[in-house]
Amino acid sequence: MQYKLLVKKISVSADKKIKQKEYLPIGKLPIIDQGKQLIGGYSDDISKQVSCNLPVIIFGDHTKNVKLIPFQFAAGADGIKVLEPKTNISPKYLYYGTLYLTFRIEDKGYARHYQHIEKQDLPVPPLSEQERIVARIEELFSELDKSVETLKKTKEQLVVYRQAVLKEAFDSIPKSQYVLLRTLMIGTPQNGLYKPKSAYGNGTRILRVDGFYNGFIVNDYDYKSLALTNEEIDKYSLKIGDLVVNRVNSMSHLGKCALVRQLNETTVFESNIMRIQLNEELVNLEYIVYYLSSLAGKKALTKNAKQAVNQASINQTDVGNTLVPVPNLKIQISQLRVIESRLSICDSIEKTVDTALQEAESLRQSILKEAFEGGI
Repeated sequence: MQYKLLVKKISVSADKKIKQKEYLPIGKLPIIDQGKQLIGGYSDDISKQVSCNLPVIIFGDHTKNVKLIPFQFAAGADGIKVLEPKTNISPKYLYYGTLYLTFRIEDKGYARHYQHIEKQDLPVPPLSEQERIVARIEELFSELDKSVETLKKTKEQLVVYRQAVLKEAFDSIPKSQYVLLRTLMIGTPQNGLYKPKSAYGNGTRILRVDGFYNGFIVNDYDYKSLALTNEEIDKYSLKIGDLVVNRVNSMSHLGKCALVRQLNETTVFESNIMRIQLNEELVNLEYIVYYLSSLAGKKALTKNAKQAVNQASINQTDVGNTLVPVPNLKIQISQLRVIESRLSICDSIEKTVDTALQEAESLRQSILKEAFEGGI
């Protein structure tokens, strides 16, 4: 049966939708939006409560996130469809069926997706068979979730191990061998290019703050592109050996950095990133980026951060005044070899874990495929 015939779309007027900046950390009424988290925030304004028969399916029109909501809630400002199951279908069966259809449709990025979901067909067996299918899905998902939890704990342990390696390396450097980062710089740190999201399309690719972590730019990063003038390209193009630092973000992500090790094509960097160039006659670039990626390095880099309600920032002076260890180059290179030897083991395990997590997600899709194509 066509999906749109299985649900009743609940209209939520604009005056009842709550903007993200109005979310409270706690409150009387949970707010459901199209984000990954079940609950986006809270409100104390009971008049914002969505009027519907529970439970309902919440579909993120832009994100494709699907939620089954059995409690009273308010709606986020944009991008959700509130779908009330009709009487001939189990809410849980419809929830898993919606997940199944979501996996089948093409990801259109930030475009709207429900228009494609509602045209899809979903089998609707008798309620007793729906309940059997749901029970089997949940049994298999429970086993899969246990495996995923173990893999995630392994990743958390790898983070701890990585930081332990870095701590051991840099704790051995006496404070007398620390210098201000600005004494190693070539020129002045440079903030990146600001362009509104509407400018993204075709053209020159741009590195954003989600494109790097642990000192490395993500290999399979999904670059956005935008049309730029030659002057903008010349001014903001990254070069091999540039150090990029996240200068505006939440406090937990502020100060993360990476070294530009390779470039396959011209790439600029966004305004939330600061570019630093260092004198390689004084410091090994790999060595210094490992320090800045350590807990001690990040703490030094962000110690004078300015904090607002939802974000923090560091400026060029803050970065320049960061104390960093600079023993002679021979010691730097020797320590670098030890660090990379130990972290290579960590990286290998992490790749194995990431592969297993991807396989788990594929298995989740396979379970749903079998469930709704008659094979479970």
